[in-house]
Amino acid sequence: MDFNFFNFEFYSPYFFLLFLIFIPLIIRDIRSGPKQGTAVPSTVRMSETGGHKFVFFLLKLFKYLILSAIIIALARPRTFTVSQDRDETKGIDIMLSVDVSLSMLAKDLEPDRLTALQKIAIQFVGQRPNDRLGLVTYSGEAFTKVPVTSDHQVVIDELSVLNPLELEPGTAIGEGLSVAVNHLKDSRAKSKVIILMTDGVNTIPNAMNPLLAAQLAKGAGIKVYSVGIGTNGYALMPTGTDIFGDLVFTETEVRIDEEMLREVAVATGGKYFRATSTESLKNVYNEINQLEKSENQAAKLYNYTEFYIYFLWFALGLLLVDAMLRWWQYKMFNQA
Repeated sequence: MDFNFFNFEFYSPYFFLLFLIFIPLIIRDIRSGPKQGTAVPSTVRMSETGGHKFVFFLLKLFKYLILSAIIIALARPRTFTVSQDRDETKGIDIMLSVDVSLSMLAKDLEPDRLTALQKIAIQFVGQRPNDRLGLVTYSGEAFTKVPVTSDHQVVIDELSVLNPLELEPGTAIGEGLSVAVNHLKDSRAKSKVIILMTDGVNTIPNAMNPLLAAQLAKGAGIKVYSVGIGTNGYALMPTGTDIFGDLVFTETEVRIDEEMLREVAVATGGKYFRATSTESLKNVYNEINQLEKSENQAAKLYNYTEFYIYFLWFALGLLLVDAMLRWWQYKMFNQA
């Protein structure tokens, strides 16, 4: 029996009006008062006992209990759960491919690139309630954090704990893009989108070429929005560690392969953006949010658990006991 008090309801509560019939029944029982006696053919083999009074009381009580159970069953008590149903062929599947190389800790965005990206990406996820989203992280290698899913909380949780130290060092933009493409290529969604974010240039020579990954995306009907993150000029970047193991930041020239990122976006029908500040990164996500409108509206599905059957079984059980008591009464009063 699955019972949830907070999701409890009666499908036909107007049947409770039948409890009004109790009023004349109670009035009749009160006016009739205690029975003075019952005519029987003979008192032979009948002993004095209070059992008969108790049986009369039970029969009167059963009458109200049986009627109450039937009325409650007619009102159909039930609990419900609500789920959402989305048509995957009408929505947009979006894969976030995030550069988590050590340079993402640079402090040209507030408080640093990675933290600013996390906050804005989480807001973006919250603005896409009817779409499926996923997450890929990459540095010197790429890793799928979350396959495309409608459970946005999972994506938000993983975005909240991005760690630049959990993957091999370096920047392999093509790997991050190709892994995201691999997850979206078989999607049945109306539109498939990858948001590719990086703050640098390819540093892994034998990794997947980003332009080749872009052709794979194009062949699978996937649009890529590429985002270069970082200010123009110089920024404080982690360049090593001190004797205590803490990161050391020094002024380093910001180098982003904008030409490659632009080619990737154009090849897939997407667009390239440059985010030089936290505010401009927020504007980038807002623009992508406006460019990719979803027509998929989630339909609510109500799943019900009915409880009327338990009240009907209760009423039936009392009816059987009531019949047995009346038969016992009949036998007792007709013995002679």
